[in-house]
Amino acid sequence: MSETVIAQNQSLVDLLTYLQPIQDALGGSAGLFALVIIVLSYVAANIIALVVSRVIVRATQKTLFTWDDQVVEIMHRPLFWSVLTLGFLVALTPLSPPALISSVLNSYVATVLVIIWSVFLIRLLKILLKALSLSEHKRLFVQPQTLPLFENLGVIIVVAIAIYFIFKSWHVDMTAWLASAGIVGIAIGFAAKDTLANLFSGVFILADAPYKIGDYVVLDTGERGKVTHIGIRSTRLLTRDDVEITIPNAIMGNTRIINESGGPHEKFRIRVSVGVAYGSDIDQVKDILMGIAIAEQHVCETPTPRVRFRTFGASSLDLDLMCWVANPEVRDSVLDALNTTIYKRFQAEGIEIPYSKQDIYIKEMPPS
Repeated sequence: MSETVIAQNQSLVDLLTYLQPIQDALGGSAGLFALVIIVLSYVAANIIALVVSRVIVRATQKTLFTWDDQVVEIMHRPLFWSVLTLGFLVALTPLSPPALISSVLNSYVATVLVIIWSVFLIRLLKILLKALSLSEHKRLFVQPQTLPLFENLGVIIVVAIAIYFIFKSWHVDMTAWLASAGIVGIAIGFAAKDTLANLFSGVFILADAPYKIGDYVVLDTGERGKVTHIGIRSTRLLTRDDVEITIPNAIMGNTRIINESGGPHEKFRIRVSVGVAYGSDIDQVKDILMGIAIAEQHVCETPTPRVRFRTFGASSLDLDLMCWVANPEVRDSVLDALNTTIYKRFQAEGIEIPYSKQDIYIKEMPPS
């Protein structure tokens, strides 16, 4: 007999010794004594359930959290049935059933307790995971997108542990089963290594949050688009051509990503490079460029637009007009509007935009 069973039997003996005056008052009847124990267990189970549902619930309602109320709500039922089931087990001892029947009943009681608390753990796990997914701390692994994954993993772990203890309660050797499960797990891991790589990469992407839905990202392979979906297996980008690209998360987790919507704010800086002919009034050119940027409705007032005289080019004075737009989505349309307006204003003001010219001089005509 194992040490656990010995300790359990010793506890039952001590409890029955404590309740011996009740049996003596009943004239030593084992049947009546067992019935009294069951009744006392039922009363104790109701008292515990009443304390949990009344006292503890009132205490948890005063907290700022909601998940603790839900935990207390699901706790009183397993406590009730656990106390009642253990009372039934204690009540069997005075009846002195045969060893085989006693062993079977003990296994049944253990199985019932394992099932009761396994259901409680699954419900508790779902409550805690949901609370974590709704947390404002976005660096957590548990996000609304990954919540089903962690819930399913939690259920699988709890069920596996429950099955193990149920088999142990029926004295079934689990060594061979565990070895077989390990071999099967290794085989499945090799067969689905790509899927598992995408899965774990998806979890890390959601936890690390290098980008989020709605961000504009550029990959080192040249793809640029708006993130429309971050799943466990893949990430989807909507390009400027309205074509959706699905990229496995294993690739997204190991590639260089430029998040144009990242940083302290979502504003995106655009740059318009323009050259004017030598001899142009540089102050006038700067004023015109600043006025065009300020007049454009999609250009942000803060940070303010700026013009920089960059360099003396081969045939032009090169300047940059830099301004910010609310988000990268309007970058191309604002660039188009600015370029169009700049060209028209320069034409109206007589400011020349030089372009490459080549003059060919014929030194002498070849003999005919």
